[in-house]
Amino acid sequence: MVIPVHDVNPVRRTPYVTYALIAANFVVFLATPGVASSITGESGPAQLCHLQAFLDHWAAVPRELIHGRTPTTVPTGAVGVGPQGAGCLVGPPGYDKSPPLSVLTAMFLHTSWLHLLGNMLFLMIFGNNIEDRLGHVRYVLFYVACGYAAAYGFALVNADSGDPLIGASGAIAGVLGAYLVLYPRARVWVLVPFLIFLPLRLPAWIVLGSWFVLQALYSSGTGVSGAGTVAYVAHVVGFLAGMLLAWPLRPGTPPPPEPRGLLWGRRAHPRW
Repeated sequence: MVIPVHDVNPVRRTPYVTYALIAANFVVFLATPGVASSITGESGPAQLCHLQAFLDHWAAVPRELIHGRTPTTVPTGAVGVGPQGAGCLVGPPGYDKSPPLSVLTAMFLHTSWLHLLGNMLFLMIFGNNIEDRLGHVRYVLFYVACGYAAAYGFALVNADSGDPLIGASGAIAGVLGAYLVLYPRARVWVLVPFLIFLPLRLPAWIVLGSWFVLQALYSSGTGVSGAGTVAYVAHVVGFLAGMLLAWPLRPGTPPPPEPRGLLWGRRAHPRW
């Protein structure tokens, strides 16, 4: 619906953890096999097989999370040729994988620039205020807890799925949920696609509330043609987890500064 670009909600301390999370996500993305193909648009069997093996090792897999078992054969990263053409070879894993730990590593995996940049944009805009309110250490624990809640919530709904679950979306959804609870009236500059991208300044409860409603609708299959590749259920669970964890802090949270005017200038003084 809208693209957030900035919030009118200054912080008291430098959000070192938020910056570190963003940097770590970029570093892991650039180290992910096949990332060059997401830039050039070209990918061969070797790149795809290497990426498949990488994700099987480091991504969270719902059936592994629920049943606590890893498969006896996994992609090796090598390419083989059979009667039906080239394909990825499988064999016994050369590593020991911990399904619970894979949730943590999966939070830093992205396979496209669009996926990465979209997540990091939301984290940059809304994460600094949550880190400012919680403090650096509690913010790390909060971020990880929301990521785990999102991953296991998705796994419970898709217990037999063998598709890898990757991305920081679940943890960042928790950040958005906490922001909605703590700073519902903070103003957020957004770009609204209406023939052109129209800049507006809206309350956070509209921006984040509408985002959550869309995720909830998509998770139920409304408005999408199929399950697709987006884990909407993880977004919903992460958002709700963030709201619940932030709720006890709501009474002691100072309100954000009140900007002059809702939309454009300093002369307008509407109130929500």
